[in-house]
Amino acid sequence: MWHGRVKVEANKDMERTHAGVADLLRKAGLRPTRQRMALGYLLFGKEDRHVTAEMLHEEAVATGERVSLATVYNTLHQFKRAGLLRELAIEGAKAYFDTNTSNHNHFYLEREGHLMDIPGDTIRVDGLPEPPSGTRISHIDVVVRLSKR
Repeated sequence: MWHGRVKVEANKDMERTHAGVADLLRKAGLRPTRQRMALGYLLFGKEDRHVTAEMLHEEAVATGERVSLATVYNTLHQFKRAGLLRELAIEGAKAYFDTNTSNHNHFYLEREGHLMDIPGDTIRVDGLPEPPSGTRISHIDVVVRLSKR
């Protein structure tokens, strides 16, 4: 799949090696520094996932990586600008980063604070306004919030 200026390979059914993560970063125009590699491996090493900066920071520290929360935030935003991640704002200031950059929507389990992909094209949005002159609609993010009965 092409996203922005870089071809982003889907993660599904594919486990990335450290060399694969380094290649992914280079293709996105990012130098594979030690910290980018460590965070990139946690993000892209296996299946698609949704993480907050705090979640990724905890995982990195648990693996022995010495990285500050500010560095995690900066790296996530670098990955996003390079087309490797998608950012979803949930509950105001809380941002989740999605390794699946395809056009898709989400369920949000409110009590658990957990995001899940909604499979396929099951959501249709009708009645969209005409965008202002010189612009186009690039994506519509739909988050369906779920709570226990």
